Amino acid sequence: MRFFNRWRIPMILGGIALAAALAFVFGLFVMWLWNWLMPAIFGLGQISYWQAWGLLILSHILFKSGFHHKYAHRDDKHEEWKNRFKSRVAEWKRQTYAEDSAEQAAPSEPGA
Repeated sequence: MRFFNRWRIPMILGGIALAAALAFVFGLFVMWLWNWLMPAIFGLGQISYWQAWGLLILSHILFKSGFHHKYAHRDDKHEEWKNRFKSRVAEWKRQTYAEDSAEQAAPSEPGA
């Protein structure tokens, strides 16, 4: 237990430093990727490091808002939609099976 207490603060600080380093590298990667592809493909200008981070934040707001937690979207409306979808699929399967068995039961016309 004493070992855990001695290394807890350095581990937390190391985790924060690692997260900051990865965030910095990720920003550089986005900037490099943009400056490599976008001017050549679309004729857009190059961007700076902070503009790359601005793009990351903007894309997070536009494309990931509302889905921050794995199960945040699983509320009653989601379950209701899922149950309604399952019942519609089951009804479709019943209708398809009934049509297939009615076609098989009907005598075929001679010469057809």
